[in-house]
Amino acid sequence: MRRFQKAPHLYSGPLYAGLTVGILGGSFNPAHAGHRHISLFALKALGLDRVWWMVSPQNPLKSTAGMASLAERLAEARAVAAHPRIEVTAIETALGTRFTADTLAKLQRRFPKTRFVWLMGADNLRQISRWKLWTRIFDSVAVAVFARPTYSLSALSGKAAQRFTRRRVSVSGVKGLARRRRPAWAFLRNPLHPASATAIRQARAAGS
Repeated sequence: MRRFQKAPHLYSGPLYAGLTVGILGGSFNPAHAGHRHISLFALKALGLDRVWWMVSPQNPLKSTAGMASLAERLAEARAVAAHPRIEVTAIETALGTRFTADTLAKLQRRFPKTRFVWLMGADNLRQISRWKLWTRIFDSVAVAVFARPTYSLSALSGKAAQRFTRRRVSVSGVKGLARRRRPAWAFLRNPLHPASATAIRQARAAGS
């Protein structure tokens, strides 16, 4: 297994050549055990070489109220990840992008020999049709969606799932998901984890 000393950056493309990398993007405000749980599950279920936690400077769909600084969120994410194949990065800042479709397009130019899989929870599948150029995400990379409490049913009946219903890959084929012709996506019924960033923020605000 290749061991890298630093988080992925704009000029580390050659290090990741030939690898399959899952990208878990988000605010990570804060990172928590649920993110790690999903990442470890994804590494095994999808046959990934790495998972990147791509910490966003600011999610365009989220308020800045209560948002910790990028430096604080990165530091906490690194402490929570604590695994040699989970890498925390703020590469989106260096790319100068705000929207996922733009970020993925630039990443593919910077990492032309890396196979990427976009990782997200069922809550994001439910509302991804609100994202800028959202269909380009499905057209450019494989997408793996993970079950989340209370969201799975509505996500699978939502706009994105219905639009790409014919491109859904069965669970038996998910290890080869990154190599399939796009669009290709899968819904994984992973063991659920109770951690919630919202609940953690509320508990911290209450001083508990």
